[in-house]
Amino acid sequence: MLNGESGKYIPDMSRQTSNEEMHNEWVRPLIVEAIGPFALVFMGAGAIIVTQGQDLVAIAFAHGLAIALMAAAAGHISGGAYNPAVTLGLVITRKLDPIKGVAYVGAQLLGAALAALALTILFPGSLTDPVKLGTPLLADNIGVGQGLGIEIILTFFLMFVIFGTAIDKRGPAGIAPLAIGLTITMDIFATDGATGAAMNPARSFGPALVNGTWDDAWIYWVGPAIGASIAALLYAYVLIPPRQAEAEMETARPPAG
Repeated sequence: MLNGESGKYIPDMSRQTSNEEMHNEWVRPLIVEAIGPFALVFMGAGAIIVTQGQDLVAIAFAHGLAIALMAAAAGHISGGAYNPAVTLGLVITRKLDPIKGVAYVGAQLLGAALAALALTILFPGSLTDPVKLGTPLLADNIGVGQGLGIEIILTFFLMFVIFGTAIDKRGPAGIAPLAIGLTITMDIFATDGATGAAMNPARSFGPALVNGTWDDAWIYWVGPAIGASIAALLYAYVLIPPRQAEAEMETARPPAG
C-alpha cells in the first residue's frame, strides 16, 4: 500500500493478519490431529508391548484413556477426530470440509507413524517383535469376513457415540471425551482377541508401516470406514430431527478450528 504523502510502500497489516489467521486455522488443528493418534498408538501399542498382549485391562484402558484425554485437552481446537474413519463420517454428513478432511487424515497417519517409530526406538526388539509392534491382526480362528464385520460394528458404535455426545446438541453436555474413551475401552474388552479392535485406520497404519506387517491390513481401513459412515448417516439424517438439522446447517461451521 502506498502512502499518499511520501509515496513509500507501507505493508497492509490487515491483510497480513488475515493471512496469519487463515494459516493458524489450518496449522493448529493439523498439529492437534497428529498429536491425538500419536498418543493413541504410543499408549495403546505401548501397553501391548509392555504387557506382551497379556493384560487386556491395561490395553483397553490405555487406548480409551488416550483418546478421552486428548479429546478433552484439544478437541476444541480441531474437533478431535483423531481417526480417518471418523473424519470420513464427518465429511459425508457435511460436518467437516472435505479438503480439511483430507488434511486431517494425512496428519492422523503421520502422528500414528511417528508414535510407532518412537516405540521402536524406545523399546528393545525383544519386546516389540513378539507382538509385531502392537499391530492389530486377526486371530487365527477369525476369518476375513468375520474380522471385517467385527470392525464395522465396533466403529459403528464409536461413531454413534461421537454423534450422540459431541455433535447432537440435545446430547448431555460435557461428557463427550469420557463417553468416546469408554466406547473404545468397551470395544477392546469385547473383541481385542479377535481383531485387535482397531476402529481406526491410523491405529493400524502406524505400527504396520514401521513394523512392515500388512496382514489383512485392508480390513482396518474398509471396516472402520463402513461402520463410521453408516452410523454418521443414520444419526445425521434419521435420528436428528429435520428442523434441528436445518437450523444447525444454517449456523454450522466445521468442528475444526
